Amino acid sequence: MLVFLRSCFFLLFQIVITPVFAVIALLTFPLPRLTRYRIITTWSRLITGAASLVCGVRYRIIGADNVPREPCVILSKHQSAWETLAWQTIFPPQVWVMKRELLWIPFFGWGLAMLSPIAIDRGSGARALRQMAEQGRERLAAGFYIVIFPEGTRIAPGTRGTYHPGGAWLTVKTGALALPVAHNAGACWRKNAFIKRPGLITVSIGKPIAPQGLTAAELNQRIEEWIESEMPKLDSYGESDTRAA
Repeated sequence: MLVFLRSCFFLLFQIVITPVFAVIALLTFPLPRLTRYRIITTWSRLITGAASLVCGVRYRIIGADNVPREPCVILSKHQSAWETLAWQTIFPPQVWVMKRELLWIPFFGWGLAMLSPIAIDRGSGARALRQMAEQGRERLAAGFYIVIFPEGTRIAPGTRGTYHPGGAWLTVKTGALALPVAHNAGACWRKNAFIKRPGLITVSIGKPIAPQGLTAAELNQRIEEWIESEMPKLDSYGESDTRAA
């Protein structure tokens, strides 16, 4: 019952602040992109903070020192909505590669549009890849990291999705470092689940991989192997392994 009530309060908090921040996001349009990012992502910080305070969804980070100083491509496991919010707190300013339909969602999509995402039409094939490469180079040059979920959709804990090579392809094309990230957020915040269960999420950041000399397929395989081999270890890490929180 307590978990249910906490989840109700958390949902109410989201309902109250999301329209407010959608309006704020639209008002930031004349501002520089980095300024817009810092203002708009306050919403994500408030939501992840509320998830911790109200629902008891906490997190710790393993390997925070592995995040390179220069912008890179972050290739992450995808289990829940939690990481789409928390990455804006954990990693430097970033943009996402996403399907353009997400920008059509009322309120939420409006805020996304102001964050300069790389929004692609997955059905347009080669044209989508060219767009991703062109905009990816521009975003990296502007100082933004790029977040990609290679599995393309949220995958339930204990299961493994297909790692699509688009993120690795972008990394090879731009020459940026690839940063693999594993986490177990789905244990607390499942796909489309109203109930948010208290617990400690472990985020493990691997060492960056240089794409030089690798094909997109080879890089994609290395990313997949690291993430999937790391997943079973997440619950076993102790406090001494934690780099930041």
